[in-house]
Amino acid sequence: MQIYLDYSATTPTRQEAIAAMQAVLTQQWGNPSSLHEWGQRAAMILEQARVQVASLINAPNSDTIVFTSGGTEANNLVIMGVARLSLVPQHIIISSVEHSAITEPANLLEKWGWEVTRLGVDSKGRVNPQDLKAALQHNTVLVSVIYGQSEIGTVQPIAELCQIARQHGALFHTDAVQAAGRLPIDVQQLPVDLLSLSSHKLYGTQGAGALYIRPGVELIPLLGGGGQERGLRSGTQALPAIAGFGVAAELAAKELATETPRLIKLRDRLFSLLADVPGLIPTGDLEHRLPHHVSFCLESADGEKLSGKTIVRQLNLAGIGISAGSACHSGKLSPSPILLAMGYHQNAAFGGIRLTLGRDTTAADIDWTAMVLKQVLQRLNLNLSLVQR
Repeated sequence: MQIYLDYSATTPTRQEAIAAMQAVLTQQWGNPSSLHEWGQRAAMILEQARVQVASLINAPNSDTIVFTSGGTEANNLVIMGVARLSLVPQHIIISSVEHSAITEPANLLEKWGWEVTRLGVDSKGRVNPQDLKAALQHNTVLVSVIYGQSEIGTVQPIAELCQIARQHGALFHTDAVQAAGRLPIDVQQLPVDLLSLSSHKLYGTQGAGALYIRPGVELIPLLGGGGQERGLRSGTQALPAIAGFGVAAELAAKELATETPRLIKLRDRLFSLLADVPGLIPTGDLEHRLPHHVSFCLESADGEKLSGKTIVRQLNLAGIGISAGSACHSGKLSPSPILLAMGYHQNAAFGGIRLTLGRDTTAADIDWTAMVLKQVLQRLNLNLSLVQR
């Protein structure tokens, strides 16, 4: 029996998206920039996908969607594209629980003389809007706060944060990679200027993403070349991946009303089944939370003796795929910066685990996983106690 519970890392490509990709690869393989019939057929596929992705977030028109290679590129285009508009270093604000696709370019800007404010979060991983108000400066050009945090599942008060940034005159960006297709997003109601998406998080293929850019917002492109994507992302578009992305986005929008409540029910079932496990502490905000996301830290974790990665390996042996929050660099385990930012002790920050649910997850999967995880933790804690004696 195999159970995949790592949908926040990647989702299996759905058959409808695969069919769209195969059609492009075998029939509509032209270059969308070519003027002849082959190119124009490809261009129609490209624009159809743009409409489908725009519809997922209720964008005012499809021209607001710029295709990228994924969420990482979309995030980098925001941070560096906004920064390159300024002749001298300015000020940007991010949260302390951002994806590395935001923190790394922000760190680079800081080396170049920019001022970067990293908003703290509470013990549930939420940003306080009043902290954003206090952090804004006369030269703040951009605020970027993740929509739904991939490690702990917390959903931020994006609408309120957007309003604060807009009133100040700063651009607002959100990385919605984990939220899109799982929560309703309407950029005509949400006053966001820029929003990042990724295909393989919503049952499209890896290698495609998108950036929503509100009309009137300017960016300097990262790549010079043929001027594709309104000059903001030069390079021949990955048409098969984009076609699959479009189909996956359209289907995600259609299924949102039924799939999201189903995932919430399964998510809460798993939390409930594991509520009485000693030392297994839920992380993130249990109320403002991604519908598919379950996460914990191991209170008794002590470095590699009982790290999140140890749990991942043990569940993998049992045929269950989950992920850990801590990171491994050059063979050395590092505590989760997200859990540290939330105030967790360093030992506990080694013990983060994440179980994320998807279209194929059933109640039986949840029940079996809970039973196996309990047994694994009981055995590991027993072994740890014997070693410490």
